[in-house]
Amino acid sequence: MSAVRYLVELADPKTHVYSVTLTLDAPAALQRFSLPAWIPGSYLLREFARHLSGLRATQAGRPVDLVQMDKANWQASCSGAEPLTLRYQVYAFDNSVRAAFLDADRGFFNGTGLCLRAHGREQGSHSIEFGHLPEGWQIATAMQHCAGGSYQAANYDELVDHPFELGRFWQGQFSAAGVPHKIVVSGALPVFDGERLLADAQRICEAQLAFWHGEAGDQQGRAPFGHYIFFLNAVEEGYGGLEHRASTALIAPRRDLPHLGQTELSEGYVRLLGLISHEYFHSWNVKQLKPDNFAQLDYAQENYTELLWFFEGFTSYYDELMLVRCGLIDEARYLKLLTSLYNSVLATPGRKVQSLAQSSFDAWVKYYRQDENSPNSTISYYTKGALAALALDLSLRSAEPAPSSLDELMRQLWVRSGAGLATGARGAICEADVLALIAELGGKALAEQFRAWVHGSDDLPLPQLFERLGVQLRSDKPTLAQKLGLRVNESAASLSVKQVLAGSAALAGGLSAGDELLACNGWRIRRLEDAALMLGSGTLDLSLLVSRDQRLLTLPVRLPAADSDAPVILSLAEKPSARVSSLRKAWLAG
Repeated sequence: MSAVRYLVELADPKTHVYSVTLTLDAPAALQRFSLPAWIPGSYLLREFARHLSGLRATQAGRPVDLVQMDKANWQASCSGAEPLTLRYQVYAFDNSVRAAFLDADRGFFNGTGLCLRAHGREQGSHSIEFGHLPEGWQIATAMQHCAGGSYQAANYDELVDHPFELGRFWQGQFSAAGVPHKIVVSGALPVFDGERLLADAQRICEAQLAFWHGEAGDQQGRAPFGHYIFFLNAVEEGYGGLEHRASTALIAPRRDLPHLGQTELSEGYVRLLGLISHEYFHSWNVKQLKPDNFAQLDYAQENYTELLWFFEGFTSYYDELMLVRCGLIDEARYLKLLTSLYNSVLATPGRKVQSLAQSSFDAWVKYYRQDENSPNSTISYYTKGALAALALDLSLRSAEPAPSSLDELMRQLWVRSGAGLATGARGAICEADVLALIAELGGKALAEQFRAWVHGSDDLPLPQLFERLGVQLRSDKPTLAQKLGLRVNESAASLSVKQVLAGSAALAGGLSAGDELLACNGWRIRRLEDAALMLGSGTLDLSLLVSRDQRLLTLPVRLPAADSDAPVILSLAEKPSARVSSLRKAWLAG
């Protein structure tokens, strides 16, 4: 029997409330409990305790004094070694991958939002069981299912690293290199093609298992999990994922799921496959390989690291690269995706302000709390981190006389750190480990250059590196929004300014976030690109009528004569040399 036991009941799905009963054997005289303030993998204090209510404690039926110590900590004054029982409710109406949700059709939760932590007992066994569920409802989780009906975890960390899906969901299975996998989908349309999703996910998983552990033989003994589950919540609007040790929780628009009879690869479906690839890659890169100061997590406060460019950025580099390597997309499609990534970074003035290391450290207060000025002061450790991974990979592959690759660096870090093993450091690494291995594979000069990429704010030398691998780069025609330096919100009802980029024509002309754009050069506009139709040939001057705080203003804006930071298009050179062709094939085929 587990030392810490949770009974989860659906108190009232209509009001989105779970009822939780926690039973603790042999409590301390002054037994403390707390609820995490954040969930690993999502670097923002979400204060899950705000949804907890009605907490009360008893021993052998007798009330126990319970004192709240702060926003998420409580202390029970116990008498004797009789089991302590806590009962409480949790409001659950967050339909994301990070928290808890319950309605009449579906339930979902992460343990960080539902399961109080019994201080001093974290390393003991924990279990979850469920009360009555509505007829036809199922339970899905990667946590161990015991014969008595409960779900068992070795400790608290494991308990909160296994989400639960409840309801009437679709599910299918496949095996990748001998490892059982399952996909659980909630909310899909009747035309959902589950068999296609299973087949495509299988190709991704097999490619990644081979990437980390080699092609030959059964991977089950070497993979960091014995089985794996993809939880997919299909919704009208939403996108994202959160990695766990033997599963991932995903959310995506239901229109992006594959449809029966559909043979083409829509942009939405490719995006979903990239999300599946990204979160699966995290099973190795962040769940096993991890920042050294993530070896023991503190659930009560921020856990800082300067390495998210590696754990999120490098994962973002590999997510779409794996799609071309396993044959789900062709090289031209991959170059189109890479073009979009490259342009997104070029269009962010904050890349000249914030380094990747700073971006990682500040994730807790900047990345997850973006505002109208964020593009001017910050850079994403996902996007620029992915480009840093690309630049490093191309540098290693084109090095002379002994080329290497980022693939080799990742695998060497896995082996040398002891990731996936139950002994030693278990995958904890620091920046020095990464730089030392870069120096070993590509030379000290490359290691010093890469450190400058991570801690500086200069643009990466990708144009030169692309040329080495036979990738051509040419300028594309900018949109009017890009010429102006604007990001807008467009709807049938209004056209408004979302963000004004630093150094832009829009900023020089006095435009501000929140302005509603009404007319250009005397013509009513409802879409920004319509304004281009109101300009004569060679005209650079715009007269914009805007509404700001109920006042009408006319703002003169002059377009730049030349396009700076113009978007680019990447393509493969048609007749590369034999060496370049070989390097490019090794890069894209793996």
